[in-house]
Amino acid sequence: MEHHHHDHEMHTHYDSSQHQHMGHAGHGHNAMIADFRKRFYVVLVLTVPILLLSLMIQQWLHLQISFPGSQYVLFALSSVVFVYGGWPFLTGWLSEMKAKNPGMMTLIGFAITVAYGYSAATVFGLKGMDFFWELATLILIMLLGHWIEMKSVAGASRELELLVQLMPSGAHLVHGEHIMDVKTDTLKENDLILVKPGEKIAADGMVEEGDSYLNESMLTGESTPVQKTKGQKVIAGSVNGNGSLKVRVTHSGKDSYLFKVVELVRSAQEAKSSTQLLADKAARWLTVIALLTGIGTFVVWISLGRDLAFAMERMVTVIVICCPHALGLAVPLVVAKSTSLSAQHGLLIKNRTAFENSRKITSIVFDKTGTLTKGKFEVSQVGVIAKTQLNEDELIRLAAALEANSEHPIATGIIAEAKKRNLSLPAADHFKAITGKGVEAVVEQKHVKVVSPGYLKEKKMQFPADYSPAGNETVVFVLLNDELAGFVALADTIRPESADAIAILHENSIKSVLLTGDNRQVAESVSKQLQMDGFFAEVLPHQKLEKIKELQQKGEFVAMTGDGVNDAPALAQADIGIAVGSGSDIAAETAGIVLVNSNPKDIVNLVLFGKATHRKMIQNLAWATGYNVVTIPLAAGVLYNQGILLSPAIGAVLMTVSTVVVAINAGLLSIAKEK
Repeated sequence: MEHHHHDHEMHTHYDSSQHQHMGHAGHGHNAMIADFRKRFYVVLVLTVPILLLSLMIQQWLHLQISFPGSQYVLFALSSVVFVYGGWPFLTGWLSEMKAKNPGMMTLIGFAITVAYGYSAATVFGLKGMDFFWELATLILIMLLGHWIEMKSVAGASRELELLVQLMPSGAHLVHGEHIMDVKTDTLKENDLILVKPGEKIAADGMVEEGDSYLNESMLTGESTPVQKTKGQKVIAGSVNGNGSLKVRVTHSGKDSYLFKVVELVRSAQEAKSSTQLLADKAARWLTVIALLTGIGTFVVWISLGRDLAFAMERMVTVIVICCPHALGLAVPLVVAKSTSLSAQHGLLIKNRTAFENSRKITSIVFDKTGTLTKGKFEVSQVGVIAKTQLNEDELIRLAAALEANSEHPIATGIIAEAKKRNLSLPAADHFKAITGKGVEAVVEQKHVKVVSPGYLKEKKMQFPADYSPAGNETVVFVLLNDELAGFVALADTIRPESADAIAILHENSIKSVLLTGDNRQVAESVSKQLQMDGFFAEVLPHQKLEKIKELQQKGEFVAMTGDGVNDAPALAQADIGIAVGSGSDIAAETAGIVLVNSNPKDIVNLVLFGKATHRKMIQNLAWATGYNVVTIPLAAGVLYNQGILLSPAIGAVLMTVSTVVVAINAGLLSIAKEK
């Protein structure tokens, strides 16, 4: 925000010095609001006698109040209003002049000074009508306007403070036998803390003991509670469910996920976006236009033979109405609101421009099957060969016994299935890997092998008759004493949200393309099932970039989703890089946007929210410019002969209303939840 000094004061949330202490954001801001409120009430009290002492008002009310020196009392009261009430505007004018950057404050300062100077001159001998009462009402309404407006502005930017407040201030430190309550910011790596049911997690860490469900929705946008048991990571700021947990802190508060998110949101809010620069330019022009139109208006009325007071009043009204305030806030408020809202829904915006351009996306490339699919193998079918007298459970039990020591995705899939079926695993002896083909061992005196289809081919064994894997399935065979006993098929299951996400993209005429290192069969099967627009399969990491370029050469505006670390070149090449599932590592280097969850719905939200945000900005800019186009001629007195004339005070009211409309409109921005 560089266009008005006074904006700097007003919008302390853009002013990083205010943010030295987490949680104290906005104190300066509240003080400003209080200051305007106080000045408003003082001026209100003084305006009553000023009105009563003004000839014009007396004529309206058919009053006669005059006593020797009454115009000096009027002058004295008005001087207090001018100096005390006008103080924020006058000092603002001064600093804008110093910065050689005339704006809002210059206009108001100039207007009230002209009005006051002229009126004062009439008291001391200049022929003409004073307009002290207009000056008083103008300043009164300006103060009220700024006070209301700052309150609505504060509302739009409170989101960031809400994020800051997610951090609990205290924690229970476990110290040998007893527990001490300490401040969160004193926690160090390896401290052990106790988290009671319903409390917020005070620091990122690993669960040491306990079992509970955590609500992480404020951080990831994921609404379903996540189960946490020993050895699992927890994020500061998430809310503990009904179990107590002991958590080993993994790093100090400054490096916590939430702190990084807040920092990120703050820097994104301060980043200039293209729309913002447009608005700044417009605001600067408006300031120039205001001064020129104002002086022009004055000259025209004088040359038409009107008296000085009338011409002055027109000039003051034009200048006040012209204040480019609504324009100055049109975009920053939307920016502040959208960045914080996104962060609470698991969309972290690192680059404003990328976010604002998300509305132009024509193609989204989904890399990593992990986004559209769960990224972990689950057993999809089990086949048993009749003559072995085994049932499915037995088959799974034996296979799982062999896989118990393996980290391989297929192994973990089979073990998960055994757990699901509540099977106890027997011990395996003489364990041995068959290179590239599987594993073998002795289980309960039986010689068991779990092997790939390639092993069967090699040994010239017959595939079972009922064996027909689907395109996206991977199959392993179980051999008992070298005789085929059955098979287990596993598939990387598609996330339930994926189909919806792709469908919503289609509705918004955005193409979706799958990009994967996986084999053609799997890629085709996933892309068909989700009705995607195409796929690239068996793509090596360094080729990803090429595929993105291919799409771009066809004139597509491409967004790419991948995991920030290993897809860096491709993410950088895409028009918009979206890093997925690297929530803990916010520093996903090259991506403009980070999705905390790997949920494909979030990508859709991103696009729709990008569109909504842009819409709000344009609405605000249109309102702010349109308002000036309509009211400036009225203020200048174009329709004077038709009896339509705006007084300076009405001008001030209109200016305030226009700004508040912009602030409220920005506040209405919300992330649309899918039906």
